[in-house]
Amino acid sequence: MKVRYLLVLCGLACSALAQATPPQKPPTPTDNVQEVLHGVTVTDPYRWLEDQGSPKTRAWIDAQNAYTHAMLDQWPGRAALEKRLTELNKVESIQAPVERHGRFFYRRRLANQEQYVIYVRQGVSGKDEVLIDPNAMSADHSTSVEIADVSRDGTLLAYMVRTGGRDESDVRVMDVIAHKDLTDRLPDALYFDVALLPDGSGFYYATMIADGPRVRFHKMGTEASADTEIFGRGYTKEAGVVGDPTPDGRYLVIQVAHGSAADKTEIWLQNLVTKGPIVPVVKDIDARFFASPGGDQLFVHTNWKAPKGRVLAIDLANPAQEKWREVIPESDTAIESVALAAGRILVTYVKNASSVVKIFTADGKTAGQMNFPTLGSSDQIQSLWDNSDAFVRFSSFAIPPTIYRYQIASGQQTVWAEPKVAVDSSKFEVQQVWVTSKDGTKVPMFLVHGKDLKQDGVRPTILTGYGGFTINETPYFSSSAIVFAEHGGVYALVNLRGGGEFGEAWHQNGMLAKKQNVFDDFIAASEWLIQNKYTNPAKLSISGGSNGGLLVGAALTQRPDLYQAVVCWHPLLDMLRYDKFMEAQFWVSEYGSASNADQFKWLYAYSPYQHVKPGVKYPAVLFMTGDGDTRVAPLHARKMAALLQASTASDRPVLLRYELKAGHAGGRSVSQSIGDLTDQLGFLLWQLGVTP
Repeated sequence: MKVRYLLVLCGLACSALAQATPPQKPPTPTDNVQEVLHGVTVTDPYRWLEDQGSPKTRAWIDAQNAYTHAMLDQWPGRAALEKRLTELNKVESIQAPVERHGRFFYRRRLANQEQYVIYVRQGVSGKDEVLIDPNAMSADHSTSVEIADVSRDGTLLAYMVRTGGRDESDVRVMDVIAHKDLTDRLPDALYFDVALLPDGSGFYYATMIADGPRVRFHKMGTEASADTEIFGRGYTKEAGVVGDPTPDGRYLVIQVAHGSAADKTEIWLQNLVTKGPIVPVVKDIDARFFASPGGDQLFVHTNWKAPKGRVLAIDLANPAQEKWREVIPESDTAIESVALAAGRILVTYVKNASSVVKIFTADGKTAGQMNFPTLGSSDQIQSLWDNSDAFVRFSSFAIPPTIYRYQIASGQQTVWAEPKVAVDSSKFEVQQVWVTSKDGTKVPMFLVHGKDLKQDGVRPTILTGYGGFTINETPYFSSSAIVFAEHGGVYALVNLRGGGEFGEAWHQNGMLAKKQNVFDDFIAASEWLIQNKYTNPAKLSISGGSNGGLLVGAALTQRPDLYQAVVCWHPLLDMLRYDKFMEAQFWVSEYGSASNADQFKWLYAYSPYQHVKPGVKYPAVLFMTGDGDTRVAPLHARKMAALLQASTASDRPVLLRYELKAGHAGGRSVSQSIGDLTDQLGFLLWQLGVTP
């Protein structure tokens, strides 16, 4: 009887929706700006939408938001989905601690809090004390705080305050003993790094100004306007720079990363004791070098003459290249990162797109390995050369982020913090399969689903990926994966070329002129899911953000027949103009620029905005962006939404969800994140015909 009653209610709801007059998409005028690029006439019908502040654009955004929410909010499964996502996300969460002189500094968020709070704890299991609570800093909980650095004696905390999800923040310093902010404060700007001197007399910081990156020094007790410029003049916005003193304060180590994937880096060194000049250690080598100071050496993770990575040791007192020593050679598994603890080297490898953490002595001998319960991601290690412990965060698709304490001397590994989430990981199965791409390359893909899944070709499926900037897509805790698996569906994560999962060659085969390989890999994964009877085009959805937004934008324009629905958030889509906005010059080394005649050819060949064709039956699409994104210009989503709305011949909706305080990544309140997920997953489940 209860089932019958529920069916009646569903029938009434569906009938009411069918009878209601559907909202009408807002009209969007065109201006059809034309320009000739390298002999090719390119028409931009919605150039006027690039002006984010104009009254005309603002009115259009308001109309689009009203249309979008009228469509999304009517879905009958929304309340149940939001409830489940709240159960999965409104839980206590803690991040790996930074240990300084017996004090442990970390961010923690209680289940009833919207933002992470910065705590300090005396000793591993001491009493927690609140240092900074951002939850009262703004009525809408859009202000967040992050730990920037802690002094060696644990008495000073440098932290960043961020509003509205923007990349920019201001920097403040707290006296930990007095629980009071000092007068030292840096104004709102984009900061790469803040590093306190061991004696607390000042700090170095890296920032981006109008003409490029800079490293500056702030003396405690002085105004920020009096800060000294140390390094960076002559570099353009395609470079990022950081400057950190060694733990003993003897040297300043400056690192320059060219391009957002740091395909070329430099290392510079200054003797702070003798106040010597800043001299290059690594400069004219086209390779990656990431340095970590340990004792009197720099331990350097590099892909120089080692595409999958190795570790070199450089003597700080005698850093000449002929004196460099290899301590951990290249292996058949790519190195993701290197950390130091208790005189040991912790190397995170990516083995078939899953994390493996191995420990080595300072001369490269094997000294242990961390143990994790399943395939997953070790994405955060907090430690120092002279700390006795390392704190490591691990997660997998159905295993929430867990902090492990690894005691270097004994090799003992214990759980330091573990969130309680309403999910039974034993009910899910994780598979890794291999897909053959268009050119024959084997590409791995993770599948998450219930253990009793039927391969009948009608499973609701979401496919996601990234494919760029050497970023590794290893298994991570995912509400989306859990929701799709709980509804008898499949969550698929494909490891595309352009990432770093198999070393630098894997990255280079998915960048610049070879970017189409990334899209081919993704399309091949889509076809594999259909051919192997997991799903079909009417049940297959895709989702991606940022560079992943470019990915799904290319997929939906190149193969609209493969997909029922698409979520495209904070995307890059007009690849002929992307580098003209915000900090996008930083990405030219990954994509190229249309200002270059040769690079224009490959960008024009795949740029999603230029490949929307009138009369094509496109999938349903939900674009998500907002004013708070100061990294990827929101104009991409605005223009593409308008173009697809005008062009599609299908009856599937094309929606733009535009927030006024939505940043590109990080800093979002829990409720805001749950709202994002509810709209994303609700849209996909609605279009796939699934009701919770």
